[in-house]
Amino acid sequence: MDVDNGDGGGVSNSMDIEQSLLQQFSCLGTTDRDELVQQLQKLLGSPTQLNQSTAAFFLDMNNWNLQAAICSYLDVEASNKLPAMALLSDPDASETENIEPNTQFQKAWHISNSGTERWPVDCYIQCSDGNSLGAERAYLPALQPGQSTYVIVGMHSPPLPGIYQSKWRACTPTGSYFGDPMWVILSVVEQGTIELTEQLSHFNELGSIPPLVPQVTNPFIPHYIHRENKDSAPPDGRF
Repeated sequence: MDVDNGDGGGVSNSMDIEQSLLQQFSCLGTTDRDELVQQLQKLLGSPTQLNQSTAAFFLDMNNWNLQAAICSYLDVEASNKLPAMALLSDPDASETENIEPNTQFQKAWHISNSGTERWPVDCYIQCSDGNSLGAERAYLPALQPGQSTYVIVGMHSPPLPGIYQSKWRACTPTGSYFGDPMWVILSVVEQGTIELTEQLSHFNELGSIPPLVPQVTNPFIPHYIHRENKDSAPPDGRF
């Protein structure tokens, strides 16, 4: 954390920052874990920079000692560059994916390592916001730069009809989010509604105007008969 400027100024500035942090939490005596997580997030940044799982990880690693957790985070995490991940495609993406209640299904995303370094071992994806749809974290392979993979998560639709959203993010082994967000937008409908919708679409197809079929003229009938009687031919086809 020290910066050598040749005159010792960097060391002094670093010590001042640490002293400032220590002074802010020196008087905090709470033992409530949720409050400790919030305090750690507040002291080290915002929830978007330090999510709850990462804050809880460093606190738990240091026996929920706020001072030790801050020092540990600054020494280990702050100097590390987060991995890079790009969402290449969402094979099942649609505005809303129709599904019946209490139905198991799988969600897949095609992702790649868009950075310049290999992903750490034990990276994973997890639901970061919305409805988890009964799914748990799924671990990712340690991809080399430029490599891609399909990550598949088993999910379960909710019991009640409605539209549900689930946001997923990739995480480092310590719980820091990285890369593009991934989404599931699910439309849960009553049992049988999907089949009824499909039947109605077939009815629409049956009621559509049929394509025009070119009429074939009989070469043995004079052309003037075709011209005069094309709309008034007798039922038996005789002239």
